[in-house]
Amino acid sequence: MYDEIKVIGSSHNLSEKAKETAHGINSAVEVVIDKAKADEFIYYLINEGGYLASKKEADKLFSISNSRMDIKAALYEMGAVTHKNHSFIICKADTETGRYKKNFGFGVVMVLTDGTNPKNMKDRRETMDISQDNISKIVKQVLSELDSGAKPTKSAGEIPKTSRAAMLTKLENYEIKEFPIPELGDDDILVKVEGCGICGTDAHEFKRDPFGLIPLVLGHEGTGEIVKMGKNVKKDSAGKPLNIGDKVVTCMIFKDNPDITMFDLNKQNVGGADVYGLLPDDDIHLNGWFSDYLVVRGGSTIFNVSDLDLESRILIEPCAVLIHAVERAKSTGILRFNSRVAVQGCGPIGLICIAVLRTMGIENIVAIDGQQKRLDFAKEMGATKSVNFTEYKGAEELANAVKDAFGGYLADFAFQCTGNPHAHSNIYKFVRNGGGLCELGFFINGGDATINPHFDICAKELTMVGSWVYTLRDYATTFDFLKRAKGIGLPMSKLITHKFPLSEINEAHRTNLRMEGLKIAIINER
Repeated sequence: MYDEIKVIGSSHNLSEKAKETAHGINSAVEVVIDKAKADEFIYYLINEGGYLASKKEADKLFSISNSRMDIKAALYEMGAVTHKNHSFIICKADTETGRYKKNFGFGVVMVLTDGTNPKNMKDRRETMDISQDNISKIVKQVLSELDSGAKPTKSAGEIPKTSRAAMLTKLENYEIKEFPIPELGDDDILVKVEGCGICGTDAHEFKRDPFGLIPLVLGHEGTGEIVKMGKNVKKDSAGKPLNIGDKVVTCMIFKDNPDITMFDLNKQNVGGADVYGLLPDDDIHLNGWFSDYLVVRGGSTIFNVSDLDLESRILIEPCAVLIHAVERAKSTGILRFNSRVAVQGCGPIGLICIAVLRTMGIENIVAIDGQQKRLDFAKEMGATKSVNFTEYKGAEELANAVKDAFGGYLADFAFQCTGNPHAHSNIYKFVRNGGGLCELGFFINGGDATINPHFDICAKELTMVGSWVYTLRDYATTFDFLKRAKGIGLPMSKLITHKFPLSEINEAHRTNLRMEGLKIAIINER
């Protein structure tokens, strides 16, 4: 029932094979691949525009009687929740008996990981060079893997018995405490922390403890090096191999929701999941990145980002927030290459927003803020014009200044990146009739905003989206964004304006609260 059957061996370039499979696909294709490589291959398929169906969604898809419907109708019938335009659907089966057999008038990639199918094994043998030299190499590799697999953990050199951690013990006060480094479980990873950014959430917790978590070890914009791994740890959440010495970041912890995977999170916002750096204290203590070592528990998401420098890795988490916000904005159908875009608020979030827009090719960007230094940096990040709101009296005068900056036009789309309710009230006036707005500034309750629904929304027929944190797929996409931003010369590393050692974390937070810089980072001694 498949137009084509592809067999992908371990020596193939999975990224290239995904591009080849996805190119011009308009019917059903079966791909046979080793189980250990399947997740990485699916990761690349998603990057090519694929939608990964869950088992339940795949069952619905293959029960549809109308085989002439298009992909959008099929996704609707499957109950898929996605804001993106997909060019094909991906289904995965673990065994020959679990295959789906049906064809459609649109692209479906069936990823089959059954290595026992005789026909598949024949195809695989044809792709192998079974010379005596290769056989010897394979035997040595297998024996080596068996030997290493017998060990309970793998580690890099001598690891200290204790680790420092900055414990927030009361409002506006960290204490540097020493905790034992625990024995790792078979699925755990020990990371030596290299650095961690201070987020606005950390500032709120330091100042007010809105989540009621004190005492705890904060820090969720962190990165470091793997120094020890449990025997079951083989690859990261995107299917890339993990080894001692790899540089990593963590995302969310999904131990209580086994149905959430790397790939179906193009459907779900992960704001309800746990995150290192916002966990209640427990008997391990090393739960946040403001420490010398972090214990990454089984069930966590982790990514190998060894190809990024330290500053880029520290910026991954805040950049993911903007990748998600821009994806939400794109779902309105208003944000395009030639759009006039206003970005209000030029702290780290607003500046990264400008950078993401610039990497997309959007060139007509006006930055709005009250600090001239930040507005000047906004132009370095890609803004074409800037408006200092302190120079204008009232919302109408400010709106006219934004209009003048766009050459006599209001914005097609606006991003509200502050946590100020007054700023939210103003931004509606910056947008044209039929325009769009993304609100992403309120990560905690910042209070009520006053608007006039008739003038601000209804009469303008404004299209609005809210954005909060990110999906796991957005997180992975951020790695490519950072490479692209660097490639076109955006000074992303200059966002990190202040660096403090762990011992000076209280002063680091006070510097952040005084708004003396942009991104403040804790950098550990190497």
